[in-house]
Amino acid sequence: MAVAGDGAFEDDDYERQTDARRARVARELIVGVRGLPPAEVPDALCRACMTLLPWVSGVSVSVCGRDTDTGVVLCASDAVATRIAEIQYTLGEGPCTEAVRLRAPVFATDLTRAPDARRWPLFSDQAAKAGAQAAFSLPLTVADTPLGTLDLYRRVTGSLSEDQASWALLVADAVTLAVIALDRASAETNGVVTWLEGAQADREEVHQATGMIMVQLGVGADEAVLLLRARAFAQGRTTTEIARAIIARTMDIRND
Repeated sequence: MAVAGDGAFEDDDYERQTDARRARVARELIVGVRGLPPAEVPDALCRACMTLLPWVSGVSVSVCGRDTDTGVVLCASDAVATRIAEIQYTLGEGPCTEAVRLRAPVFATDLTRAPDARRWPLFSDQAAKAGAQAAFSLPLTVADTPLGTLDLYRRVTGSLSEDQASWALLVADAVTLAVIALDRASAETNGVVTWLEGAQADREEVHQATGMIMVQLGVGADEAVLLLRARAFAQGRTTTEIARAIIARTMDIRND
């Protein structure tokens, strides 16, 4: 009886603590974005995330494409966070793409050695060169449908503690709701092109360029995407940048 009672008290304490944390996360995000025009909200979200997650070196938020294999960076706290996110979508490998596929958090605690370096060899090498030693990706999902990811990185190796991971999951939940709310707000605002709509346009450019490659080379969609990524990787650019060049016909994918 006593043991059961102790367990009940522990459960109540855990729920109260979680509720208090969830309230703080919501408060930080609301205060951070209140009164801002939609175009300024992404950077404000990143700043709020950094306040809530002070043990990471940087954060980014990405939205994935219709096929969940392409995406665009909505905001990032710094150049390293931006580079890490873009590397993953360019290469098609890394914690971010894995988190979207699995609908579950994916943590890479040491990108300089196995198993992480063996699991994602290209990403691990490029991320380490960019300044990240560890990366953590949390999916943003709605009814089990992937919307994007909240991505964190550290300049040193090491895992998140259980307490830190708990905070990160709550922040990811709040960011998901913020992205949904902004999407709905933009749909209700006639004539306003918001940051989320701009992200959709970026994804459409990748799809359009993929179609052009398919026609030019007579290949399937999967091979066309691989060729697009290969060109981006070879030139040290993002897939979106290469897609725009192909659409503008300033680049011919048929040329080496």
